[in-house]
Amino acid sequence: SVPAQEVNVRDVYPSIYPMQVGFAPRGQCGVEMTDWWPHLATCADDLAFVRNMWTTDNDHFAENQIHTGRHRLDEQQPSLGAWIHYGLGTLNENLPKFVVLGGPTNSTTHWSINSLYLGPEHAGVPLALDPKNPLPFGQRDPRQSADEQRAEYELIGKLNRLAAVEYPKDDALRARIKAYELAYRMQMAVPEVLDFAPENEATKKLYGLDTDATKTAGQRLLAARRLVERGVRFVQVYDMPDKDGWDAHGNLRGNHDPRARWTDLATGALLDELKQRGLLDETLVIWASEFGRTPMMQGDKGRQHNAAGFTLWLAGGGTRPGTHIGATDEIGLLAIERPLPMMDLHATILHALGLRHEDLFFKANGRQERLTGIAGGAKVIEGVLA
Repeated sequence: SVPAQEVNVRDVYPSIYPMQVGFAPRGQCGVEMTDWWPHLATCADDLAFVRNMWTTDNDHFAENQIHTGRHRLDEQQPSLGAWIHYGLGTLNENLPKFVVLGGPTNSTTHWSINSLYLGPEHAGVPLALDPKNPLPFGQRDPRQSADEQRAEYELIGKLNRLAAVEYPKDDALRARIKAYELAYRMQMAVPEVLDFAPENEATKKLYGLDTDATKTAGQRLLAARRLVERGVRFVQVYDMPDKDGWDAHGNLRGNHDPRARWTDLATGALLDELKQRGLLDETLVIWASEFGRTPMMQGDKGRQHNAAGFTLWLAGGGTRPGTHIGATDEIGLLAIERPLPMMDLHATILHALGLRHEDLFFKANGRQERLTGIAGGAKVIEGVLA
């Protein structure tokens, strides 16, 4: 399944790891959810669960596949966010159309925000949650006055217009020019988005900003709400507040899962706020992991990666609330009832955003490339959209 011998070991785990906490029906829809998600459980009737996903990467390269649809041995393609950036245009000229918060997680997962042949102007822009320094070199040097900077940029603008005449087919140069122009406009817009001072104390507490365990996830999801309000098309949030125990192969401590504790409060807050502000109908929320976890015990208190079957959920954006489709087998290992690949998820997301996946293409590599592949076969997931 993967080329490297060191990650191609077929371990045998003879024991099923028992449930560490209870499950119960939630909401009017009656979907069963774990007790680890008490705040998200209150939003059950707003969620559409897909419980028969699978992926072909069983290591953390799957973080790329969930965004590109491609296995690590395939030719890599632009990410979902880059395609949406390319297909939908912008609603705010002063902010990036594709913002990344908290990732990518390491140097091998940069494909998850890459734009490749679509052009660098469509790549994701990682922002730090610091209004004083949200991105490297994103603010005017304090030793330079605003008038001096304005004069400098006017000169650069003249040179750029000359370059457009001299080098009309230089895509990289054109993208670089656009990036610098956007960076100039972002100097005021980005710090304002990431400054939570105007938010009242009740909102900050709702997202868990008053508690160390929930603060990072809360900041990212509050920033996501503020970006969406200002017209940013695609916000990609990574759920890794710290490196301690995030990949818990052997660190599931009885009835206390730290990963759920990090994100449950803020995830529920985001959905509640989008709904209260009238934004949920026009905002599609996708919550997913790169793969599942096996029901078999690994070591003393852990589980192994499971690419063969896992669950994700969607909310808002034209989805059918209170829905749950698909299933895994009786031990939660294999997706059944037509296992769904990533390309079906991508076709569904594009459809919800008003884009037909067959019609969203870019001529590259001597063919019409698509997020969902050139061979066809991707389908919008039935039963998820209203």
